[in-house]
Amino acid sequence: MKKRALISVSDKNGIVEFARELAGLGFEIVSTGGTKKALADGGVPVIGISEVTGFPEILEGRVKTLHPNIHGALLAKMGDESHRSVLEEHSIVPIELVCVNLYPFQQTIAKSDVTVEDAIENIDIGGPSMLRSSAKNHDCVTVVVDPADYETVLGEYRASGKTTHETRRKLAAKVFRHTAAYDAMIAEYMTDLAGEEKPEKLTVTYELKQSLRYGENPHQQAAFYRKPLGSAFSVANAEQLHGKELSYNNINDANAALQIVKEFDAPAAVAVKHMNPCGVGTGKDVFDAFTKAFEADPVSIFGGIIALNREVDAATADKLYEIFLEIIIAPSFSEEAFAKLSAKKNLRLLTIPFIHEAKPEMKLTSIEGGLLVQDEDAQGLDEEKVTVPTKRQPTAEEWEALKLGWKVVKHVKSNAIVVSGSNETFGIGAGQMNRVGAAKIALEQAGARAQGAALASDAFFPMDDTVEAAAKAGITAIIQPGGSVRDQDSIAKADEYGIAMVFTGIRHFRH
Repeated sequence: MKKRALISVSDKNGIVEFARELAGLGFEIVSTGGTKKALADGGVPVIGISEVTGFPEILEGRVKTLHPNIHGALLAKMGDESHRSVLEEHSIVPIELVCVNLYPFQQTIAKSDVTVEDAIENIDIGGPSMLRSSAKNHDCVTVVVDPADYETVLGEYRASGKTTHETRRKLAAKVFRHTAAYDAMIAEYMTDLAGEEKPEKLTVTYELKQSLRYGENPHQQAAFYRKPLGSAFSVANAEQLHGKELSYNNINDANAALQIVKEFDAPAAVAVKHMNPCGVGTGKDVFDAFTKAFEADPVSIFGGIIALNREVDAATADKLYEIFLEIIIAPSFSEEAFAKLSAKKNLRLLTIPFIHEAKPEMKLTSIEGGLLVQDEDAQGLDEEKVTVPTKRQPTAEEWEALKLGWKVVKHVKSNAIVVSGSNETFGIGAGQMNRVGAAKIALEQAGARAQGAALASDAFFPMDDTVEAAAKAGITAIIQPGGSVRDQDSIAKADEYGIAMVFTGIRHFRH
């Protein structure tokens, strides 16, 4: 008796060649709809699904494979005499090989003009059912969901007339990953459609982008996964034009740099080390912006990550070339800039479309045995909530410095303090256990540039010691959330030194 294979695919890449060789290896091919036509057009002998089920495809093709003649053929344990007897009693021919991939739900919902009706019609029912049946019964059935596996399967059939149990188990595991990811995308789409903000179960799926040499440290294994249909403005969707493969730490740092640079509409440059900015600058052009970012901290920038929101031109490339850097990210590189920078064989050059997503992605943070989920901190300066409790109002120039500091401080690890001018940072204190400690680091780094500068704090001052330190360093304006039970102490201290203080009403903790 001939072996039987069932083939029904949306991705028809290589399917005619695969089916033709299966037929040559003694398989009888059963197929459906468009796949049947493609195989027949390719000269492959093929049996229609209705000939097997004895029932026509109905409801515009919604029902065609959900039938005992199909699922009995897939789920029968061929080593069990009672199962074989049932097949014989009902004239069901066992199916040894299944090649199925699913309706293109992901590709459908990726379309900007997709309708709910189109999305729903591209939720596959019969395909996942056949895949799950076959994968469950992988002791007896070879199930293929990925064209990349066609040659492996054919090679084993050529060699011994069957596939190995090890291969069938690996293919079955891939099937369950595939259907789980497919269902996760549907679940996410339907959850959004229904307006559920905190569903009782959270299902997420990611695709392997690359294996990494190691994680944060050489003894840790790591990999980089990409969210299907995730933000275009991300490292996961960057194009690497040159340089070594990205590392785990590179990816984290590059992501941090991108989140900061997207705060700015004017030409901007951001330098990041260990997920904290060490210098941020804006200017009339990208060269001016990078010069300011570099001057903010010419020591820490060594070995850093640079993100720029304008094309890198030749003059900026010359300046970047002088420094040891790990990565440069920009919308594009001029021909001259690329030629200059690519002379450094290890320097990674990445381009990303600078598209600001209308809806920020949820932030997922894994903990031991669980997952924390929150909105991204996309809150800018809300002018309706801003108050000035001090006797002196900020000057126009101080306002510009306060606004820049506020954009940057929300991306600095808490406790966070940023000292800035109107278009550049002067000092950054990050990740300290107390706020005055962060202020001392930022003020010490700023040095003489703190005279007449602004100071931004990610959270309120629990006491007036930070204001005291700022005043002694020459700070003339402070921006902070406010909301401490001792706010009045800080206000009084600011008034004592003639400092203008702004309360935003918004906290920007970053852990």
